[in-house]
Amino acid sequence: MSIKKSIRDNTNFIKKIALELGFVDCKISKARFLKEEEKNYENWLNNGYQGKMSYLEKNFDKRLDPRKLVPGAKSVISLSYNYYPKKKLRSKSKFLISKYAYGKDYHFVIKKKLYVLLERLKEKIGQINGRVFVDSAPVHERAWAKQSGIGWVGKNSLILNKKYGSFFFLAEMIIDLELVHDYPIQNYCGTCTKCIDNCPTNAIVKAQVINASKCISYLTIELKDEIPNEFNNKLNDWIFGCDICQDVCPWNKFSIFHDEKDFVLNNEIEKLSDKDWIEMTEETFKKIFDKSPLKRANYKGINKNLRALLKNN
Repeated sequence: MSIKKSIRDNTNFIKKIALELGFVDCKISKARFLKEEEKNYENWLNNGYQGKMSYLEKNFDKRLDPRKLVPGAKSVISLSYNYYPKKKLRSKSKFLISKYAYGKDYHFVIKKKLYVLLERLKEKIGQINGRVFVDSAPVHERAWAKQSGIGWVGKNSLILNKKYGSFFFLAEMIIDLELVHDYPIQNYCGTCTKCIDNCPTNAIVKAQVINASKCISYLTIELKDEIPNEFNNKLNDWIFGCDICQDVCPWNKFSIFHDEKDFVLNNEIEKLSDKDWIEMTEETFKKIFDKSPLKRANYKGINKNLRALLKNN
């Protein structure tokens, strides 16, 4: 069955503008209920792997059906945005933060680009109903990225791509526009278990299943309580996030350097010594990390993480 020229033209237009805006990939899926994900997500919640992230237990139906987020939705546009840094953190301090937090908060940077994409589309087509998402709503983003062929789900549960690894953000646009759909790709993890073998807290229960309550990223960002003593000697100096399962992944030897000025390493971070981190005031924290992802953990959270690390010294 042939696809209408207008549908193909709109699809090509979206992908063209997405690349112009700096996204490394743009793929499309048919908006539908993700029946194949329902049982897995339910089991994950029942096992308590979400830890204290109670928000993941809400809006179960919306996470699996984008038509409940955007009435009349016909397509889910999945996009990826590279954040692999050319300059790595080489500070005076032993304390580590995840690469994605080197610069400005990605939520604002990427969402701004998504709004531009949506407006450009409206200018071309006319009135359409759509919403944009960047890790901030009940959207099963990895499932849609997998469905669209952005990449496959690695054993560390992250989306992997043969051309540029896994150091990229995911974003979505759910829209009531019929488009040409892409398809899932093959899983290329093979027999490799490096991410599982190198996780200090054994958070990867099995391939593609993460016990988030054990993940260093969860412990240092999402968890508001004190970090349980059982993890004090397993944090490997991370005070915000963790990149271990990505750093050891063989596919990340293909990671490409980003060219997003807003993600460039904050020079103020490099200047911090161990003493600076430990003695930092809330005022200084707010000044240095005003537009940083570290605001998610906030000043109290970073201090909580430092206390856990210092118990080993």
